[in-house]
This record gives sequence, structure tokens and C-alpha cells, in this order.
Amino acid sequence: MASSSFVEIERFHLIPVLSATCPCHRPLLSKNSLILNRKKLNFDLLLNGSKTAVPVHAKRATAKRWLITSVARAEADSVDEDSSKEEVEKDHISPAKEDSVSQLQQKASQLKKRIIFGLGIGISAGGIVLAGGWVFTVALAAVVFVGAREYFELVRSRGITAGMTPPPRYVSRVCSVICAFMPVLTLYFGQIDIPVTFAAFVVAMALLLQRGNPRFSQLSSTIFGLFYCGYLPCFWVKLRCGLAAPALNTRIGTTWPVLLGGQAHWTVGLVATLISMSSIIAADTYAFIGGKAFGRTLLTRISPKKTWEGTIVGLGGCIATSVVLSKFFSWPTSLLSAIAFGFLNFFGSIFGDLTESMIKRDAGVKDSGSLIPGHGGILDRSDSYIFTGALAYSFVKAFLPLYGV
Repeated sequence: MASSSFVEIERFHLIPVLSATCPCHRPLLSKNSLILNRKKLNFDLLLNGSKTAVPVHAKRATAKRWLITSVARAEADSVDEDSSKEEVEKDHISPAKEDSVSQLQQKASQLKKRIIFGLGIGISAGGIVLAGGWVFTVALAAVVFVGAREYFELVRSRGITAGMTPPPRYVSRVCSVICAFMPVLTLYFGQIDIPVTFAAFVVAMALLLQRGNPRFSQLSSTIFGLFYCGYLPCFWVKLRCGLAAPALNTRIGTTWPVLLGGQAHWTVGLVATLISMSSIIAADTYAFIGGKAFGRTLLTRISPKKTWEGTIVGLGGCIATSVVLSKFFSWPTSLLSAIAFGFLNFFGSIFGDLTESMIKRDAGVKDSGSLIPGHGGILDRSDSYIFTGALAYSFVKAFLPLYGV
């Protein structure tokens, strides 16, 4: 009886075990092949034309049931193998996907907090600037106090103390209080040169007469803290409250309520402060957008996120904001003066930002604090304003009178 060596049911190849001893007659086995044992099927094949008895007809029903059972088992094994592979792949990929999703959610939540608190700070700061006087001064003193505390904590961090000796903690606390009183003294006396000099002398004597071995690093970090956190912010008080000359050409002053001061409320100091702070906000915003869109060239190693492309876009946005607001407030009247004022604001902004970035880099921290959700500490939000107040006041006080306001 002539018979084929392969029996295929659906996609499985059923292969009987041949009795030939020559390996050349053995069929090739595939993945979906089933080997049929001669004893289980109870039949023989005739190879090369030889005769043999084949009792297949007698046990056809038994062989059929066995074939169906074998195919079902093979199909189940194949399905189990595929499902186990899918489970392994799922277990392997799932953590990465979950991490990416969690990171995206975290970034979205952080951005939401940043926008909400940023708007809240902007609106509050605008109202404080408009109020002026003691409201502006006391609010600035509170910001200075918290900023000074953050500065001296940075000085005491491991990254900086690894190469220097920090000042004693009681000196840091006293300096923070002194810095907070500087804006108040500026408003009361109109200038602060003598109080600052006296405070620096007292702090230096306290450090030199302390127990142990006084170090120059203690003196330098403390005196710089008085200058950086206390003296420089006082120029905002001089700018906002000291320049009390009325801005006569400002149209908004004519419609300002009398109960809030009327047209006399809109002084040169108020207009200059609003333009300067708005230009700083524009510089930071445009620099961030420009850096994200076009940033390729690193500006400096102090801050790896700042690029030349973002800096140029920020400079353009700062100058444009200064020019637009000068037209709105009709101050300064010269276009060249408005452009120079915008450039000066941007220069002070980026210089203050890089200075604080240098301190944080040496301290080995990302943020100066965690007071403001999504923004970090007070120094992280006010670093661009520290040097700008002194530059803006000097520009309005010394430069503009030479060319006319």
C-alpha cells in the first residue's frame, strides 16, 4: 500500500517515525510538525516499494481520536507559549511606559503650579508697586529677609563649605535681620550709605573677635551677603519712592481716581518701576521661549539651560516691551532713551540671574528654596531684579537729565 510520509491536519504536519536507518530518508522537522509514534498508531509504512501489512483500517477510529487530541494539545501549547511571550514583553515594557506617563503628569502639574503662582505673584506685585510708600517698602523688606536667609543657607551648604569656612549661624541670622531693615531705613532717611557702612563694620568685628580661628571666607561671604541681599534691593525703594516728580505726560494719570492719589500719584518713579519690572518679566519669558524653540549654542557653563539664541530673543522682547510701555506712559519721550533703558534692564536681569546660578552651582543645589511651588525660592524669582534696580535708578537719575526726560 502506497502511503505518504506526511499527514497534515489544518496547519500541523503529522510525521510518522520511519523505520529506515538511512538518515537521508528522514524528513525535515518544522516548528508545527507532530511526530507520530508507530506503536501508538499501530501501522507501518512501506519504504522503497517493500510490502508490509498495514492494519490502519482496523484502528482508524483510534488513530483519528489520537490525531485530534494531539492537534488540540499542540494548539494549546502554541497559544500558551504566545501568551507567555506577550506577558513577558508586557511586564518588560510596562514600567517604562508607566515612568514616561508619570513624568508627563509631573511636568504638567509643575507647569500648572508655575503658571498659577506666577500669575498670583505678578498681580500681587503690581498692586504693591501701585501702592508705593510703606506698603511697597515693607513688602520689599519681607522679600529681602527671606532672600537673605536663603543666601546664607546656600553659603552653609556642603558644596560651598567643602572649600571654605561658612560664617557662624548667629552671624547669618543677624545679617538677615540687618538686610531686612535696610529698605526701611532707605525710605526713612532717603539714603543708606552710613547705616550700611556701620552694619558692615559691626559684622566684621564680630567675625574677627569670634572664638576659634577666623577665616577670610567668613568675612567675604558675609559682606557680600549684606551687599547682595540688603544694599542692592534698596535701590528699588529709591526708584519707586524717591523719584517723586510727577509724570505729567502720562495719560492714565488724568483718569486715576482722586481717592487713590489722582494724577499726582503717577510719578516718574512709579512709571520707571513699572517699565523696568515689566521689561524684566518680558526678558525672562522671551528668553525661555526663544531658548526652547531655537536654543543651540550654550551661553555659559554657569547655567547650562541658557543659550545665545534665547538670550538674543530675550533682549529683543525686553527692548520691545520698554519701547511699547514708553509710548503708553509717554515716558521717556525719546525713542533712543527707551531703547537704552530696555537694554540696561536686560543686562541687569541676566547678570543677576547668572550670579545666583553661580552660587547655586557651587552649593550643588537646583533651587535656593521651596517656598513658592513650581518656582523654587525667593532668590530664584527675584535674582533678575537685584542688580536691575540699581542700574535703573542710576539711568533715570544720572543719564536722562542729560538728554531730557
